[in-house]
Amino acid sequence: MSISQNVLQYFYQLPILLQIVWLCSVGLTLLIILFLFYLYYLRSYLRGEESVLKELFTQYETNLITYLYSGDIDVEISSEQKKISDKMKSCAKNTFKRNILISVLSKLKNDVSGEIATAINLLYIKTGLINYSINKLESKKWEIIALGIKELTQFEVKTAYNEINKYQNHPKHEVRNQVQLYYVSLFQFKGLEFLNNLKTPISEWNQIQLLEILQKFDDQEITDISPWLKSDNDSVVLFALKLAKIYNQFQVIEILLELLNHINKDIRICAIEILGYFHVKEIKEIIKPNFFDRSNEEQISFFKIFEEVIDAEDESFIIENTSNANFEIRFLAFKLLKMIDVNKWHAIKLNTTEIDNERIFNYLEAM
Repeated sequence: MSISQNVLQYFYQLPILLQIVWLCSVGLTLLIILFLFYLYYLRSYLRGEESVLKELFTQYETNLITYLYSGDIDVEISSEQKKISDKMKSCAKNTFKRNILISVLSKLKNDVSGEIATAINLLYIKTGLINYSINKLESKKWEIIALGIKELTQFEVKTAYNEINKYQNHPKHEVRNQVQLYYVSLFQFKGLEFLNNLKTPISEWNQIQLLEILQKFDDQEITDISPWLKSDNDSVVLFALKLAKIYNQFQVIEILLELLNHINKDIRICAIEILGYFHVKEIKEIIKPNFFDRSNEEQISFFKIFEEVIDAEDESFIIENTSNANFEIRFLAFKLLKMIDVNKWHAIKLNTTEIDNERIFNYLEAM
């Protein structure tokens, strides 16, 4: 009797439960072997693809650098540039090669400026890459739409404004962020007009990005931010407040004073900080009468800017807050009192019995 027959005979003599266990073990072993072969194949494939990617990236980068620096001032485009442009146009038809080509152009665009950057933008159009980016805007996948907008922004395609504009209130904030970056990157302060009708929030991160872009254009004249400070969209108001401070918009002080009673606490706090930055003394007339009805954050913010607007007539208000339950406010009150009436400060110091107050006095004396 052969070995296989012996094994089968032994197998059939086993209880049903053990037979099932053996079958599962054999099946699992076969699956593991197949999985290992697949991992080996996948690893080899990815290594090969990575090798091709690096090779093509280097090749395209060399060709593009040659294209950018082989121009002839006597002709619009040299024969060598045309040859490279045609080759790139052919490569753009292949998805894999097109993605590498865009990566190379993006890398070069980030490293240069001026005429070279303009030449890269033109090459992006000549090779037809612009059409693929615009086609991405029709995708049903939000990440593809966002990528298309990002590419059109990087290569400064202003003519795509109408196609991109329809996504300004897209459900995905990633798409909205890219739309907003497109507006400001290409149209500067005029691009902020999207704030007029914005219904969705602007993320804090995107506000920072927009401000960084705007500050690159020192020669731009800022538009009237008054409508944005009165917006029903709280994130628009907060962004406008940042603009007011950065660009010293003293003409909106009356609106800032009105915002001290805004329903949103963050807006109230931000308005307090900016009015203090502008040294607007009228803030005291609004804050002091209902100071104790306001949140701790507002009270602290007010005391932090008090130094910018303080007068001798504020002494009684300051003394009142030297017994405030909040330690930070109490500290700031003592600090301000020392500034305007050091004798009264010393008198309170001599009579204090609270340990926290003694710590405050010791710290202020050492300053």
